[in-house]
Amino acid sequence: MTALIVDGVVPKHEQLRARLTELATRLPAGAPLPGERQLCVEHGVSRITVREAIGQLVSEGVLVRVRGKGTFVAERPARSRLHLASFHSDMRRLGLRPSTVVLAVARAVPPPMTGAALELAAGERAWHVRRLRLADDQPMSVDDGWYPVAVAPDLDEADLTGSLYTLFAERYGCAIERAEQTVRAAEADRECAVLLGVSPSRPVLVFDRVSYSAGRPVEHALSTYRGDRYEVAMTVELGQG
Repeated sequence: MTALIVDGVVPKHEQLRARLTELATRLPAGAPLPGERQLCVEHGVSRITVREAIGQLVSEGVLVRVRGKGTFVAERPARSRLHLASFHSDMRRLGLRPSTVVLAVARAVPPPMTGAALELAAGERAWHVRRLRLADDQPMSVDDGWYPVAVAPDLDEADLTGSLYTLFAERYGCAIERAEQTVRAAEADRECAVLLGVSPSRPVLVFDRVSYSAGRPVEHALSTYRGDRYEVAMTVELGQG
């Protein structure tokens, strides 16, 4: 039997919040939380306390409310180490099943910033590939990539539902060896929000990456990830000075 929450140094709603957090870690994503009345009885607190604790956990992304149905355990975000890897290998390492929907493939003149990153001549066209990436059949990211035609002349005829890094290495003899990448927080624009299944202006993570093979830039890509399904982990060491 659950011990009742009593007055103490830690406010009741914080005590309940800690208990509900522990409960959420033991339940699978999508599992329903007990109703407010049951929580009141089990923990000996008022409905106001229950609502305050649940409200905090909803705002933190631990729980999610569904109107007319109740409160449920939210999906836990996939946590990736900050490293160079294809989406497919990254998701498999996290125990998720990757898949891809190709949205568009066309030759076009890229934006000036992309042309400069790929060291293209003014007006030179490149392959523009847009793909929706899924993990366990749920939208994870939208990839918007540009690739020099000289590197992959028939890219539009290739299977783009798998890893492009593997494709470039095996089909074009162009192994991607390193990349320069920045990560920033942003708000989802309307198009990305629809594709990712989130509300417009929801937080997303945008990875801006230029990838190289034998010292030559072969990819400039923007990968927009759902902020509630993906997070990045890294090891930080104290530098000198």
